[in-house]
Amino acid sequence: MTPPDAAPLVELRGLTKTYGEGETATMVLKGLDLTLEKGRMIALLGASGSGKSTLLNILGTLLRPTAGRFTMLGQELFGADDATLTDFRNRHIGFVFQFHNLLPDFSALENVIFPTAVREGVESAQARLRGAELLELVGLADRTHYRATKLSGGQKQRVAVARALMNKPDLILADEPTGNLDSVSAQQVMELIKVVNQREGTTFLISTHDERIAAQCEGRLEIRDGRII
Repeated sequence: MTPPDAAPLVELRGLTKTYGEGETATMVLKGLDLTLEKGRMIALLGASGSGKSTLLNILGTLLRPTAGRFTMLGQELFGADDATLTDFRNRHIGFVFQFHNLLPDFSALENVIFPTAVREGVESAQARLRGAELLELVGLADRTHYRATKLSGGQKQRVAVARALMNKPDLILADEPTGNLDSVSAQQVMELIKVVNQREGTTFLISTHDERIAAQCEGRLEIRDGRII
């Protein structure tokens, strides 16, 4: 549990996002406020068109807000340049998507260490060791050298979780991570996320439409009409 005097992981204040200009402008986020504490596992709920995906993309530094304040780990990111955002994302943020987005011709291990290989320009022995440890953590030590095409849907998603952990991020954004899985595989992925959250202290923000998934998180946020309610 995060000490009460510790700074929050994320602070958003008066955040807005508008697409288009003039008469065609559409404001998707409308003065949104959010505080996300370190080490939490939080569900993010909201109907289609509520601004949920836009919020996740901003938190992932993939999309720039139009106005407001955006601070993560004490660093103001609203006005940061592209190079700063790219470096920050690589060091502090991991992603798990509904569709695992693995490289099909790569092995499970090669997929896991890919974020570090991109950053360092080489597949180092240290990265391969960490990748193997992560595959063991997610229960796939016996699938280390299997190509992604030889893995089941649930196994692919567990590889995606391991990949998200590769650079030891402070925050993992999971966008419908169980939405493409059967109920058994979905529960296995959620159990894994719980273990990682508790063992590694990694913060998870899990976007979902599934109340069964949301119920397994320690907290929940709902976005409606561009605001957290």
